[in-house]
Parts: sequence; C-alpha cells; structure tokens
Amino acid sequence: MKILVINCGSSSLKYQLIDMENESVLCKGAVERIGLKISGGEENVIVKVNGETYKYDKELLTHTDAFNEVKYILSEGEHKVVDSFNEIDAIGHRIVQGGDKYTKSVIVTPEVAQEVKELSPLAPLHNPANVQGYEACLSVVGPNVPQVFVFDTAFHSTMPPKAYMYALPYEYYKKYGIRRYGFHGTSHKFVSQRVADRMGKNIKDLKIITCHLGNGSSIAAVDHGKVVDTSMGFTPLDGFMMGTRSGGVDPSAVTYIMKKEGINPDDMDAILNKKSGVQAVSGVSSDDRDICKAQAEGNERAILAHEMQAYEIAKFVGSYVAAMNGVDAIVFTGGIGENGVWLRSKICSYFGYLGVHINEAVNSSTQKGAEAELTDPSDKVRVFILATDEELMIARDTEELVRNR
Repeated sequence: MKILVINCGSSSLKYQLIDMENESVLCKGAVERIGLKISGGEENVIVKVNGETYKYDKELLTHTDAFNEVKYILSEGEHKVVDSFNEIDAIGHRIVQGGDKYTKSVIVTPEVAQEVKELSPLAPLHNPANVQGYEACLSVVGPNVPQVFVFDTAFHSTMPPKAYMYALPYEYYKKYGIRRYGFHGTSHKFVSQRVADRMGKNIKDLKIITCHLGNGSSIAAVDHGKVVDTSMGFTPLDGFMMGTRSGGVDPSAVTYIMKKEGINPDDMDAILNKKSGVQAVSGVSSDDRDICKAQAEGNERAILAHEMQAYEIAKFVGSYVAAMNGVDAIVFTGGIGENGVWLRSKICSYFGYLGVHINEAVNSSTQKGAEAELTDPSDKVRVFILATDEELMIARDTEELVRNR
C-alpha cells in the first residue's frame, strides 16, 4: 500500500509518499508561497527523491493548484516515482486540533470535514488550512480515494480531568471548550513506542517522558502507553519557553503590559507567540544554532536564554516524574532534541537525583538524525535521543484505518 501524507499550512503544502510494504519514503517535498507572487529565482517547489533535492519556481494560486503540482511531480514529471497516481491507495492528513470530539484518527467524510472546520476557533491558524488541504485533494482525486485525518491532539486525549482542566469558571469549559489539549501528539506517540521497542519492553509496562524540542516544543508524560499530562495547553503557546513563544507566563504580567502599552488582544497574542521566547531573551535569534554560536562567543543574553530553557524543561520533566510516581525512560526528539548537544547535557545535569549520568562523548557525537542511548542499559532511568517521524505515524494510522474499514 502506498500512502501520501499531506501537511497543509495557510500558504504551504508539505508532502511525503510512503510505500508501507517496507515503510520507505519514495518522494517528499513541499510547495511554498501558495497564493503569493513569486519573484524571479524564488524556488518555492521542493522535490526530494533518491537522495537528491530539486527546486524550481512556479506560481500556484490555490491549494488545489499546489496538489495538482504534487500529483504531477509524483506520477508525471521528470522525477516521478509511480507510473500512475492511481497507485496511491490513500491520503493521510495532519490535523492540529480535534477537540474533545476526535480522540483517534478517522476516515474523512463530509460530516467529519465540517466538524473539523467548526473546531477552527480552537486552532485558527491551522485547522482551516488543514481542511483546505483535504478539499484540494478531494477536488483532484475524487471521493474514491480514502482520506484520513490524524489529529495532533488525539494522543493526549487520555489525560484525566485533573490534568486537562484549568481553574477558571467552569462555564468557560462548557461554553468554549477551554481546557488543556496538548499538541505534537503524533510525535509523542511515535517516539514513546519507539523507545519501548528500543528497550525491548511493552509500552504498557513503562513510564516514559518524551521531550519534543524544536522551535515549538512540548513534553508529555506517557504512563503505560497513555498520556497523563503534557506541557502545551489550550493552544501551543503554553508550557516552557520556545523559539518565539513565551510559554507559561503569569497572566497578570500579560494584562499589566496590555494596560501600560495600550495593546489590544490580537497584538498581545502576536507578542506572546512571535516576539517572545528564546529570540526575545537572547536578542539574537530563535534558531538554536545561532544561540549556541552566540553562547560560545560569550553573549550573556544568549547564555541566559539557554540556561532558562534548560531549567524550565528540567522542571517539567521533574513534575512528570512526580505525576507518574517514577520514570523508566526520558526521550529527546525534534530538531533541537536531536541536535542540541549543550541543551541535552544541561537538562540531564538536573537529574542526578534520578541516578542519571549521561555519556557526554556519545551526547556530543549524536546529531543530524542519529539515534543513541546516553545512559547505560543497566541504569534505572535510561535516556535516549530518537528521531521522530510524524509522517510515518500518520501513514501507519492511515493504512490501519483503510485496511480495516
């Protein structure tokens, strides 16, 4: 079975074609700047196939145009990987917000698509674009090719009320769905199962803390295969400091700034999401590579940003050890989790009380998608670096639903 995985943004479409017989990636890439004018030489179409990357520019006005371009790339173009688009058995879509309604992946029907649209107020930047990707595919391939929605929030749906409720007037939960939902669920699901496999144990016998660290970051407590808590909340803004997001902040500090600066809610939202975090504290960048360079040069604000980030992550991990009454494995994944040598080392330095003492030589040499265990297999708490693969997780869910429908 060949599964096409689609991840749509408001002006982008990422794609990956996976042959599920051996879970190999046949082709992947992206179409960017959809609906925007393309300047001369601005290569907005990316194709990665057989270890090579090809780029070119093409003005594409709609997501339907973009999907038609993907169809051409995969089945007709110079670098095609199938003889006919009919060889593609199903399409899996990343959907950011499933709310209380969707606690697992589902085959898409018109009713499902409409309900996901209605959840857009909970993820206004993501759900509309995600559904737009589905509609673009539908307009090109028709209703006979099954499509599946895989929700970022679904893996976190096992959280108990004591973890997902906020101490706000209960009516806001009932009226507006104000609660903790969590995100990056597909990644947390993938690496929690992967670490269980690496340890040669059943995930139902383990307490795992998964740290998905990137420009957007979250941590999940996975107790015997089920999430019991996670750091992101009602939106992906909550938790600890990220590239440009503030993470958890005293709400009174937010309202105080709004009053002092005369800032409206939309502008304050932009400050918290796009002008805060590592970028704001460091004054350098939101990119961890730039922070590492500035830190090495002695930039005090870059050092402070990194120290704050490591400290906040360590506190979340520690709280989840308490929540689960123990931990068997801690996993680092995501762009920074897989490449951030200094940050991994600093975070783990807080875990001496757990008996964690990582191999610094292994830590220093493990980057660029490489995987490793940083502790000894005999240690009570084991620490791993694992490469996440959200697209493969989406493809697996899609295959299972389509085969069993």
